[in-house]
Amino acid sequence: MSALTPFPSPLRTSAFALSLAALLALSACGGNDDPVIPPAVAEPVEQFVPPEPPSGFTPKAIAYANRDMVSAANPLAVNAGVDILARGGSAVDAAIAVQMVLNLVEPQSSGIGGGAFLMHFDRGAGRLLAYDGRETAPRAATGNMFIGANGQPLGFTAAVDGGLSVGTPGLVRMLEAAHRAHGRLPWADLFAPAIALADNGFEISARMSTSIAGSADRIRAQGEPGASYFLQANGTAKTTGTLLRNPEFAATLRTIAAGGANAFYTGAIAQDIVNKVRNHPTNPGRMTMEDLAGYTHRVREPVCGVYRVTYRVCGMPTPSSGGITTLQTLGILQQFDVARLGANTADSVHLISEAYRLAYADRARYIADSDFIGVPTAGLLDPAYLRDRAQLISMTRSIGTPTAGTPPGAQPLPRGIDNSLNLPSTSHVSIIDRNGNAVSMTTTIENGFGSLQMVRGFLLNNQLTDFSFTERDADGNLIANRVEPLKRPRSSMAPTVVFHAQTGDLEGVIGSPGGSAIIQYVTKSLVGMIDWRLNVQQAINLPNFGAQTNATTSIEQGSAIDNAALRDNLAARGHTVARTTAFTSGLHGAVFNSIRPNGDPGQFARNPGAGVYAGGSDPRREGISRGNN
Repeated sequence: MSALTPFPSPLRTSAFALSLAALLALSACGGNDDPVIPPAVAEPVEQFVPPEPPSGFTPKAIAYANRDMVSAANPLAVNAGVDILARGGSAVDAAIAVQMVLNLVEPQSSGIGGGAFLMHFDRGAGRLLAYDGRETAPRAATGNMFIGANGQPLGFTAAVDGGLSVGTPGLVRMLEAAHRAHGRLPWADLFAPAIALADNGFEISARMSTSIAGSADRIRAQGEPGASYFLQANGTAKTTGTLLRNPEFAATLRTIAAGGANAFYTGAIAQDIVNKVRNHPTNPGRMTMEDLAGYTHRVREPVCGVYRVTYRVCGMPTPSSGGITTLQTLGILQQFDVARLGANTADSVHLISEAYRLAYADRARYIADSDFIGVPTAGLLDPAYLRDRAQLISMTRSIGTPTAGTPPGAQPLPRGIDNSLNLPSTSHVSIIDRNGNAVSMTTTIENGFGSLQMVRGFLLNNQLTDFSFTERDADGNLIANRVEPLKRPRSSMAPTVVFHAQTGDLEGVIGSPGGSAIIQYVTKSLVGMIDWRLNVQQAINLPNFGAQTNATTSIEQGSAIDNAALRDNLAARGHTVARTTAFTSGLHGAVFNSIRPNGDPGQFARNPGAGVYAGGSDPRREGISRGNN
């Protein structure tokens, strides 16, 4: 069979159709996005913007354990989660402990001043739920709040640094709700590891020091208390190995541990947050005590679809575009024999990049906060629609700048071109506990160090800059992802849970930070494990590459695909090839590694006898995977 034409397996196509038909019964609630524009209008050109600075490539070995598995972005955080699991804690319990330590040791990426999406699988109930802790715009938000006095959108620093960009944090409220539903250990116990580290101190990691150095000028410009916490007396970044204590954060955690989420959203902590936001000397924001007290998390149904017959892949619905766009990409690739093309070949890089282009074009036009605008989720994942989209791909010539399709159910309304900054700093946590319950959580404060506003030992997010800075595009069309009161900005976060499609058994959880490229990192790993039969660590190790809504195909500089022959091959097909060191994923995955009791091994690459679970950690960051035996 030629690898240059869509893969015509009736079994595979029908299986995917059946799975997506089942998917259509699921809702993809609330979210935000790029624009929606009529066919006659040019598509938006979305540029990839790196998150935190790269901090090197350190090879990681796959981890095995018999009872459980934790994979996260810092060894101290992983150790906290493993200890909680050893005490009988659930996957959610461990996720809370991991998150609180990450807030301390990786403050540039996530924390209680931000938000998260958490996918939870309850094995006993056979139920997968999507917990939405995304930040919201304040009640006083307006569509022109990021427009300067000159009538133009604000620049990066003017928009991000200060109080204006801070959205109402959602993490603490969401974690409390997940704990009430799925926790085993007392809430207060889960804060103990982070409190001890904050009181006693921890050594600044190489990645944290590198991140501080990359933002030192901005940190210094925002003054205290962040300047003296992150910088030395001479204004340079505190160095790797420096012992850092944070007694203010320890006190904050003790308050939340004792009083629950209400202690964060009301009272003295909330008042300090509001004061910090509203009293910024040059860039005040609009958050109020009412905004904090009124924040509500959401529990949503995930979006799911079957890939290659055997795997049911489930992701986050809106307000994230991550789940839908990942499933769209897989739905397009479903039509091709990706396994035959092989990993790290010009053919596979070309094909997968073309699939990204088509999926990102639809993402840009159609995915928006479904509390404010209709999102044609069913149409975007319709099997016939995805087959038609796949027919647009030629193996000899790139699409170039893609255009969105017209999925079934799409509203024929003009939507404007988005111009949000999309500059996230994020982290991902994957956990499976002894009972087979699982968490896939992607957590963020948006840009590196968020808004740079520090309160009681933690940083506040700049999530509102995920909105479009203008309400309308140059043609006067309203932009779907414009700022509106209480709206949740669109995200690309893609916490993912994979099941055996026939038995319903959990196969694994995975996710990544990385801004708009998160979708590409997660998809790459799924294709690696499913089509190329790689184990979770090998799949995570695969070179990063991809494309969005333009003719540029970015490849990871110094990787196995960064060679003249492959670049020239892509260029000959019409790709504009860009080499980048900024493709810094932070993939963390945990997968089932044993033969099932019914004798069905599934198709994930396994090493039976090594352990019940396997964990993989991205060599591009400092995380590890570990579990109890």
